[in-house]
Amino acid sequence: MNRLYDGFTKKYGLINSRGNSMAFAQDSAYCLLCSLEIIDENGELERKADMFQKRTIKPHIPITHVDTASEALAVSMSEKARVDLPYMAELTGQSEDALVKELEGVIFLNVGSADSQDKAYVTADEYLSGNVREKLVHAKAAQAALDDGSLDVNVRALEAAIPPDLTAAEISVRLGATWLPEDVIQRFMVELLQTSGYARDRIRVHYSNRMGEWSITEKNADRSNIHSFNTYGTQRINAYKIIEDSLNLRDVRVFDKVYDPDGTEKRVLNKKETAIAQAKQEIIRAKFEEWIWKDPARRERLCCIYNDRFNSIRPREYDGSHIKFVGMNPEITLRKHQIDAIAHILYGGNTLLAHEVGAGKTYEMVAAAMESKRLGLCNKSLIVVPNHITEQWSGEFLQLYPSANILVATKKDFETKNRKKFCARISTGDYDAVIIGHSQFEKIPMSLERQRHMIDRQIDDLVDAIDETKRNKGERYTIKQLERM
Repeated sequence: MNRLYDGFTKKYGLINSRGNSMAFAQDSAYCLLCSLEIIDENGELERKADMFQKRTIKPHIPITHVDTASEALAVSMSEKARVDLPYMAELTGQSEDALVKELEGVIFLNVGSADSQDKAYVTADEYLSGNVREKLVHAKAAQAALDDGSLDVNVRALEAAIPPDLTAAEISVRLGATWLPEDVIQRFMVELLQTSGYARDRIRVHYSNRMGEWSITEKNADRSNIHSFNTYGTQRINAYKIIEDSLNLRDVRVFDKVYDPDGTEKRVLNKKETAIAQAKQEIIRAKFEEWIWKDPARRERLCCIYNDRFNSIRPREYDGSHIKFVGMNPEITLRKHQIDAIAHILYGGNTLLAHEVGAGKTYEMVAAAMESKRLGLCNKSLIVVPNHITEQWSGEFLQLYPSANILVATKKDFETKNRKKFCARISTGDYDAVIIGHSQFEKIPMSLERQRHMIDRQIDDLVDAIDETKRNKGERYTIKQLERM
C-alpha cells in the first residue's frame, strides 16, 4: 500500500489536492481515500495515516460469560444500552430474581417515568435523576397499590435524591412571574387599590397558558377609585392597566393621537405622561415585593408551588466507562470527559456538547453515531456541519473509524438537477452516517403532510386561544390580533 500510494502521489500529487478532488468528485468513497493523508493547516502533507504502519481496526470479541451481577450489568449496558435481565441471566447463569436482589440500589423498577412501559428496570443514575418529586409521587402510589414492600427501596432512594427545599429568602419573585396563581395576583390588586365592592366581581385577573399572557378584565369599571387614578395611576392610564403591563413585563407608555394634514391618525409618545406613569409602575412593583411574602400562609403555599415546579430536577451524571467502541482505531484513546459525553448522547435523548474549542467534540459525535448504530438505537446518523468543514469532518470520521461507510455531500450534489438523486442515495444506501453542510440541509424540503400537520396544529391552538380570550372578556385588540394570525 505504501508503494502504491508513493507511486500515485509522485505522478498526480496529494489525494487531497484540488485536481484529484475534481477527478474523484462523483465517487462516494473519495473521503475514504482522503483519510489516508493527515493534512496540516496550510494544506501540506503532515504524515501518512496510521493505516500505513499499523492495525487500525480492532475485531469485536463478544462476551459470553461473566461471574457477577455487576459485571453482567456493565456488559448489558455496553451491548444493549439498557438493563436487559434475560441477557444478564444468560451471561451469569443466575435467575432474574436473584440478579434483581443482588443489584438492589444499583438498578430500580422503573415506576413513574415516561418510558416505564419500555424499560422494566433502569440504572440508579437514570432513575434518581430528572423530576424526582414527580417520580416519588408515582412510586408512593404504586407502593400503596402493591402493599408488599417491594417498592420501599424506590421510595427511600427518591426521598434522599430530592433537592433541599428553598426558603422564601432564596426565591426571587416579581410581578409577572407565570407560576404565581391568579388568585394571589387578584388579592394583591384588590388590597393595594382597595377596589370597591361593586367592581370586584367585574375586574378579574386571568392568565392564558396558550398565549403566555396576563390580562385584567374591565379595567375602567372602578371609575371613582382615587388609588386607581391618582395614588398608583394617572388620569391618562389607570393603575389596573399599569398592573396588566407589569404582569406582562412591559414598561407602560402613554401616546397622544395627532392628525396629519391629510387626516391620517398617528400615535406620538407623550414623554412627560410616560415618565409619570413609569414612576407609578415602579411604586407598584416595589409594593408587590413588600407584600408577597408578608402573610405566613401565602408564603408557605408559594414556596411549595415553587419547589414542586422548579426545584424538582436532579441532573443525571453519566459514566461511559463500560462502552466498548467496537471498530474504533485502537491507536486513538478518548479522554474521560469524551467517553462520559458519548454516554450522555446515547442515554440522554437530547444533548448539547458545550465544551470549549479543542475539547474533542468531533470525536464524541462520531463515536456516538457509530455506537448508536451498533446498539440499534438508530439506523443512519445525519451530521449537519458548517459548509466549509464537510471534508475535514469526513477525514476525522474515518481516522477514528477506518472501516465506516459514510456519504459526504458536495456542492454539486445539491445543485437543482442532482438534489433529488442525492436524497435518494441517502435513503437507499446502507451508510453508517451522512455528512452534509448547513445550507444543503436547508434545501431538503419538509414533506407536505408534515407541513399540513404543523399548520393545522397552530390553527387549532389559535382558535382555542380566541375562544378562551372571548370567555374571559379579553381586550378586543387581542382577539383581533389572534384572528389576523
